[in-house]
Amino acid sequence: MTYRPPTRYARHDGARIAYQVIGEGPDLIAVGGPASHLDLEWEEPSTVRGFERVASYCRLIRFDRRGTGLSDPVDRPPTLEQQMDDLLAVIDEIGLERAALMGAYDAGLCALCAATHPERVSSLILFGISLTPLSDERRAYFLDVVENHWGTGMMLPLFAPSQVGNKRFEEWWTRFERASTSPSMARKILDLSMQTDIRGILPAIRVPTLVMHKTGDALVPLEEARTAAALIPGARFVEIPGVDLYGWPEVSDITDDIVAEFLTGRRHRHEPRRGLATVLFTDIVGSTRHAAELGDQRWRTLLERHDSLVRDEIERWQGRVIKSVGDGFVATFDGPARGVHCAASIVEGVTALGVEVRAGLHTGECEMLDDDVGGIAVHIGARVAANAEPGEVLVSSTVKELVVGSDLEFADRGAHALKGVPGEWRLYRLVA
Repeated sequence: MTYRPPTRYARHDGARIAYQVIGEGPDLIAVGGPASHLDLEWEEPSTVRGFERVASYCRLIRFDRRGTGLSDPVDRPPTLEQQMDDLLAVIDEIGLERAALMGAYDAGLCALCAATHPERVSSLILFGISLTPLSDERRAYFLDVVENHWGTGMMLPLFAPSQVGNKRFEEWWTRFERASTSPSMARKILDLSMQTDIRGILPAIRVPTLVMHKTGDALVPLEEARTAAALIPGARFVEIPGVDLYGWPEVSDITDDIVAEFLTGRRHRHEPRRGLATVLFTDIVGSTRHAAELGDQRWRTLLERHDSLVRDEIERWQGRVIKSVGDGFVATFDGPARGVHCAASIVEGVTALGVEVRAGLHTGECEMLDDDVGGIAVHIGARVAANAEPGEVLVSSTVKELVVGSDLEFADRGAHALKGVPGEWRLYRLVA
């Protein structure tokens, strides 16, 4: 189970500000926005992976602003100056002399603190920075959307479009919004941010500054980030791949390299995590024929129902969706029996859609990549699935041996040569 750091509180002006600390190394404070909840963010695996990657080369400090998450609620959003005082209270509570600050979108707090208290800020990292206030018309429209739809999950396409269609993430995000703050307070916080013009304070920043912007950011124009970097003396501007403003799920090797080198003077050494996993491959039998018979629209509808069913079963059996490949899925499980039960449920469930699925599983050591898995075990799993008959769950001998004592029964399907894998492999068909 992932280590979850304890939540502690700094006190300032009668309020308690919640914060957490994880990792070792240079101190980096990540400043959250209105969507922020220290505890709930540990319930989403992709977010946790982002935390752990950054915390592998620095001491990562996160806090909920006053009025959000685990910090004290407020009747009205704190001013930028009050937020800066809260941030300094967190720095003092931890006992830091100086720390690097990292902010996304609503980065006025980080910029103000760096310009006003350079003795407390070692460096500054700005993601997707928004410089200028929105027009009255655009602001009114956006705030109306926030007040009427905050807590329903409809903000996800704005903050993390890469996760749209990921049912698990969508459900988590909906809870995350609701837990972060109320719709009316979200509106007030964002309204204050949208009326703030920070261009005047940027030339006063005298600490090393890195301005990063994602190529596909649909909320903040790329030119805003370029302008910000030009206004800050000596700032470095870097454009990185990605689309999400809520960036923890998109932390990548590229981001790691840039941020780690900026903070430590050297690039982060990427060592893939390895671990034992059961890999499941599924595939719709005769998908090309079905698509031709049904036509594009009906085939897309069927695929959507298939995908929803498969994702639901993987979640029910505590697996992790790795990817959807055309008309099939790749998933991993920390227990082989759960993987086999999931495969059986999928094979049985899709018959109601008028299609058949073949499924294959293998257990072995895998490289745990960001949102993917690699290694020979994955290749073997794919080859096992390729040998399965329509409506069949086929497993390697490794899986069969690991589920001895369970209620699962198998029939021997003989030895097979798996393409690209040395030797012969005995495969087994699930019968009960």
